[in-house]
Amino acid sequence: MDENEIRLQKYISERGIVSRRKAAELIIDGRVTVNGDLVTVPGTRVAGNDVKVAIDGKVIDEQLPATRTIMIYKPRDYICSRSTEQGETVYDLLEKADRALVTVGRLDKNSEGLLLLSNDGDLVNRLTHPRFDHTKIYKVTVSGNFDESTLQKLQSRMIIDDYKIRPVKVTILPYKYKGNRYLLQFELKEGRNRQIRRMCDQVGLKIHRLVRTEFAGVKLDGLKAGQWREVEL
Repeated sequence: MDENEIRLQKYISERGIVSRRKAAELIIDGRVTVNGDLVTVPGTRVAGNDVKVAIDGKVIDEQLPATRTIMIYKPRDYICSRSTEQGETVYDLLEKADRALVTVGRLDKNSEGLLLLSNDGDLVNRLTHPRFDHTKIYKVTVSGNFDESTLQKLQSRMIIDDYKIRPVKVTILPYKYKGNRYLLQFELKEGRNRQIRRMCDQVGLKIHRLVRTEFAGVKLDGLKAGQWREVEL
């Protein structure tokens, strides 16, 4: 095997086009060519230089861009997508920032808080692949009947989509109570789709606000909703 060859999805992600996972989807969907030939098998190896890779007929720049990573406080009602079909996106907040950055994981439209974006494919893979076991912390305002049994249930290996999730550390934080509202901190190592919302649904808790405050050791400190800054990871 030529040491200069790399997997096609890595070649694409390293150039800040999309994440490796999304690149694999593009390949499967028949949207990628290599030197004019259609390639539909993720993992196909290509030369790391002197190769013409195109997506939807548009050739990708062979030169690797300077790596760049930013953190942004995603406001509520913004989506983690370049498409504006479902509303305003986090890319609308970046002004002159590089729009080739891809999101490192996602936050759903009704959630807010820390979101990382990067054009460093290796970094994105390291931060999103389950085997690296990165911790994510959320502060969640809920209402409903909450007691010790509710807390124990939230910290158990609950079933979501026929999958038994890993135990989640849930802590009750100080909060100026309004009726039966509580402020909870969720600390998890994995992130199933809308996991915290679905966990709360199962125990009869209504979520009023969900904020991610930390991801892989990066903290939200110092940013207000809609603000962003460069980070080095």
